Amino acid sequence: MAGSEFYDVKDERFRALIAGSAVLEELYTGCRWAEGPVWFSDLNCLIWSDIPNERMMRWVPDGSVSVFRSPSNYVNGNTRDRQGRLVSCEHGGRRVTRTEPDGRITVLADSYNGKRLNSPNDVVVKSDGSIWFTDPSYGIMSDYEGHKSPEEQETRNVYRIDAATGDIEAVVTDFIQPNGLAFSPDERQLFIADSGSSNHDVPRHIRVFDVVDGRKLANSRYFCSIDTGTPDGFRFDISGNLWTSAADGVHCFAPDGTLLGKIKVPQTVSNVTFGGPKKNRLFITATQSLYSIYTTTNGAQYP
Repeated sequence: MAGSEFYDVKDERFRALIAGSAVLEELYTGCRWAEGPVWFSDLNCLIWSDIPNERMMRWVPDGSVSVFRSPSNYVNGNTRDRQGRLVSCEHGGRRVTRTEPDGRITVLADSYNGKRLNSPNDVVVKSDGSIWFTDPSYGIMSDYEGHKSPEEQETRNVYRIDAATGDIEAVVTDFIQPNGLAFSPDERQLFIADSGSSNHDVPRHIRVFDVVDGRKLANSRYFCSIDTGTPDGFRFDISGNLWTSAADGVHCFAPDGTLLGKIKVPQTVSNVTFGGPKKNRLFITATQSLYSIYTTTNGAQYP
């Protein structure tokens, strides 16, 4: 699938971000719900989650695909910390974990105020080492992506794990279903998706918060809405443009919240990440498949 037929340009600024000759490549298919892509530049590979199949997969640029971990405990979102270690959200364990260089699993968070978390979904790491994650109820709603269980938390929260102490704190408590999240390139703002419209008649939006003293969130406000499907995972490029999942592909929003354009994808998109040696390749997890497309911008995430 190549050429302008799969670009939907809404604003002329979008043309500077896309390569008209770039090809949307299907790199793998055979998942039940692909999620959580994370790029490892030092290992030259992409790792992603196949939640219902309870496995994590690995893709390398020669086209080879292998199982990275199985069983995965229904891992959903993934990221890396500033030491390059894999940090994952487990639906099955209702916890956030870190994979050590020797393969050991360290539990970073599995409860709050003496009660179990719901089902950690997506996670990001700030430059100070703090870990921020969302905790909706998707993984405990049925046995398909986890283990059906009652909610123990009164609200579905966004949490921060302190890098020095390991203490966990709820930083936002008013989301219906908090989902994807990412810091702006300068880390002055945190953007959080609410995917509650997948189960409720509510707006499909991404909100933005100011980060205060590196640990608090303030001045909650609307950033953008998704017109098809719901916002799930998203990432920023170095210019502050937000690339988010949607039902009809990947939507790109300017820093001012204007929809610049869409990359049309044949399946419902769950998440994205930039990767490749120059971080100019957008990897896309979409229902059963892993896709990629080259852009003319570069991803802002680290390492």
